Amino acid sequence: MTGVRGVRGATTVEADDPTAIVEATREMLAALIEANGIDPEQVAGAWFTTSPDLHSEFPAVAARQLGWVDVPLICGQEMDVPYANSRSIPRCVRVLILVNTERSQREVRHIYLRGARAIKEELERARTGQLPEPATASHGQRPSEVHR
Repeated sequence: MTGVRGVRGATTVEADDPTAIVEATREMLAALIEANGIDPEQVAGAWFTTSPDLHSEFPAVAARQLGWVDVPLICGQEMDVPYANSRSIPRCVRVLILVNTERSQREVRHIYLRGARAIKEELERARTGQLPEPATASHGQRPSEVHR
């Protein structure tokens, strides 16, 4: 049975440089396409985000270069959570691709390259019940205000 599945990927770049952002994103997308057999005709849409320190180019440019001209794409920035800096990854590009596929969610392969491998490690810890501690409040916030 065909359903929509989310396919995640992330990578990092050395600097906020348009060429670096597009090249790293294209590398990540190529790995996701290969690992999951993604055909652009199956893609319902893709949402790209960057960490707040990247703003010189839209990562979706890489998808357009790969021929995803009819796929709805959008870019945005990850939340800049000041008290969670220990878990944030600098110069990070992420993507969530919604794919129409017969694969189960367990069969979907998510790809984390370069410095973004830390995301995969955190996910593995979560699978074994070792969830990260909630971020602690700072900047005068009380803990009860952190999760509102």
